[in-house]
Amino acid sequence: MNRSYRCGARTRSGEPCQSPPVRGKRRCRMHGGAAGSGAPIGNKNALRHGRYSADAIARRRQMSELIRRARATLAEIEERTE
Repeated sequence: MNRSYRCGARTRSGEPCQSPPVRGKRRCRMHGGAAGSGAPIGNKNALRHGRYSADAIARRRQMSELIRRARATLAEIEERTE
């Protein structure tokens, strides 16, 4: 048992963990060997939402220009009716 592989993760005291690893893993149950521990597969934080893509920016510019023209047209119509 003394020669068997150990977890080796650093504990709070700074010493390597002496617990045996979980079967099939390199770390013990406390340091990431347990099922479901660790980061999820794939980086979901890096998924892009597309708000700043070239298409989205162009679409927003078109909408802004359309709104600007509509307001100018409404202002022109109001001037004529007064």
